[in-house]
Amino acid sequence: MAMFEGVVTPIVTPFHRDAEQSINYEAAEKLINHLIEHGVDGIFPLGSNGEFHVIDHEEKVAFVKEVVRIVDHRVPVYAGAGACSTRETIKLAKEMEAAGADVLSVITPYFIKPTDEELYQHYKAVAESVNIPVMLYNIPKSTGCNIPASVVSRLAKDVPNIQGIKDSSGDMENLQGYLDAANGTQLKVLVGSDSKISKAFELGASGCVAGTSNVIVDTVVPLWKALKDGDTEKAARLQKDIDVLRAVLKLGTVPSMMKRGVELAGIADVGPARLPVQDSTPEQDAEVRKMLEFYHLA
Repeated sequence: MAMFEGVVTPIVTPFHRDAEQSINYEAAEKLINHLIEHGVDGIFPLGSNGEFHVIDHEEKVAFVKEVVRIVDHRVPVYAGAGACSTRETIKLAKEMEAAGADVLSVITPYFIKPTDEELYQHYKAVAESVNIPVMLYNIPKSTGCNIPASVVSRLAKDVPNIQGIKDSSGDMENLQGYLDAANGTQLKVLVGSDSKISKAFELGASGCVAGTSNVIVDTVVPLWKALKDGDTEKAARLQKDIDVLRAVLKLGTVPSMMKRGVELAGIADVGPARLPVQDSTPEQDAEVRKMLEFYHLA
């Protein structure tokens, strides 16, 4: 299985519409099978769209175990193991490795602003606690901290199983800095900003972690293929098409509109986002339906 390549879907975590908002494993199976059948190259549970920040430790490990069972080695499973403390991250990382994850995605510690040395030591300690590959996850708008390219360069050289970085900064200069840092190492750079997939590919990114592929897999997978085939005209059209979904995602708190899109497209009953994020309103649903019509999904 090729890792850190192509289109990786950070799947939404399906919840029941019950008092507990418990995880809906049946819907997870539907969503995952749909995505794999439509050509994605990886499944990533417990990313930002997967609401990792409102899911407790036991639920996370149980969910990863179930995702691994459903995926059944068809594509790599990238499990989100990030937490604020190094201790909790290591605990999660070890349990997710034991659950069968192929790669661990580790978000920068959030709420605080770690120094470069603290970031380096955090990632080093986490990666050295497991045997599977680790992907650094840079999302400064949510964590308040951008991983400097100098830290990435040190980690790529010093820690053999740090093999990927997902950059959701949306800043192409930042991404270029990571590509330069990766030069001559095993590190692969993936883009996490769906509006910048084509630009990132041109710079040398090996893949994309594309939240929009939860809903519009038949736009994102062909986009990546067009880029690889050098079909610039088709790629430009598909890249622009993603904007229609992105405009609707802004109408609600992440990932409420994404989940509604998955539901109303009939892909899987993924339910609401967890509280405090509210379920969609009839007005929002009308916009989601209009968007789905654009992609012939409604």
